[in-house]
Amino acid sequence: MSEAKPPVARPAARWIIVGAVAVLLAIAMGQLVNGLSVFFVPLELEFGWPRGAIALINSAGLVGLALGGILMGMVADRAGVRRVALAGAGAVGLCVLLAAGASQLWQFYLLFFLAGLLGAGLFAPLLSLVGNWFPAGAGLAIGIASAGQAVGQGGVPFATAFLIEAVGWRQAFLVQGAVSLAVMLPLALLMREPPRPARGQAGAVAAAPPLPPWVAVPWLSLAVIGCCTCMAVPLMHLVPLIHGHHISSPDAGGVLFVMLLAAILGRIAFGRLADHVGAIPAYVTASFWQTVAVFAFTRIHDLGQFYLFAPIYGFGYAGVMTGVLVTARMLTPVEGRAAMMGVIIAFAWLGHGFGGFQGGWLFDVTGDYTLSFAMAALAGVMNLMLVGSLFLAVRRRRRQGLALA
Repeated sequence: MSEAKPPVARPAARWIIVGAVAVLLAIAMGQLVNGLSVFFVPLELEFGWPRGAIALINSAGLVGLALGGILMGMVADRAGVRRVALAGAGAVGLCVLLAAGASQLWQFYLLFFLAGLLGAGLFAPLLSLVGNWFPAGAGLAIGIASAGQAVGQGGVPFATAFLIEAVGWRQAFLVQGAVSLAVMLPLALLMREPPRPARGQAGAVAAAPPLPPWVAVPWLSLAVIGCCTCMAVPLMHLVPLIHGHHISSPDAGGVLFVMLLAAILGRIAFGRLADHVGAIPAYVTASFWQTVAVFAFTRIHDLGQFYLFAPIYGFGYAGVMTGVLVTARMLTPVEGRAAMMGVIIAFAWLGHGFGGFQGGWLFDVTGDYTLSFAMAALAGVMNLMLVGSLFLAVRRRRRQGLALA
């Protein structure tokens, strides 16, 4: 008679947490990552600021997310994820409310930086938490949770475009801030760590990462600069690019919304793919898809063609972030994972901030977006080279381990 296996805890609470994290990411990251894209034209018309300067508002928020990712990851490992989630929810809502009264660039820069700095508690720590609740099948769970970000990155700009047309950009900020506080604070209270397995229980000791963290974390951190620089350009500049073809802002926002609806499916699909073929191969596949497709946006001029191509691009690009998160989980130990993922995601946000800024700056210099999107593709190539070499290093280390076993 075979020995009975110890029961594996599968509390229903973990799926509640996945759903709550998805909604938190939708609201917070929908505003901080690319929600400003529909404010470009209103701010340009009212204040006469160049698009590079306006794009720096978003970049300030992403620099805040980068620094906050490291800080909040360390705090979450010590003080608990619920506290950093509450701090992040409150900061995002209050800063967006205050942005409604801003009239100087420095005020926007400061508010979005602070929203990102504290709002980072709603990203790496929460996705690390989701991974910790799922000893097996984490790719699908992380894919579902991160799909919430895709919902927000499409839904927030889409809804905001109509808000701006109806009530103006200041009132749109007020509505966003109020909704953020009303929804996110209760959801943040749901966050809690999974129960610790009993001593001696099978599976209590997690498998060691294939590479030492001091090697894997810097390697992956450098790689994500490239993939996030690439993805930031269409996320931040697709709406103004389409608007430049004399297409209305709501229609342009609709293209972004369709792209990010496809991204919902892409994040889940690539999470499932990671469970089957491995984290890094799934990451490479999505990165290749994004890199070869991103420049095509500059060759399209018709609204119907934008609607046709956007979901094709969106499905593949979405897998990049899922690939990053699942790869980061695979390469880091459970102890200190939130802090290490915070470091990796910090570089992702820095790449995102740089990509958004260079897209706007090169538009100001050249008068169109061709060079901006070309540089995005080049950044994607850099990412593919680094991730490909990381995959070879991991495979070589595993083969060495099998030879010694």
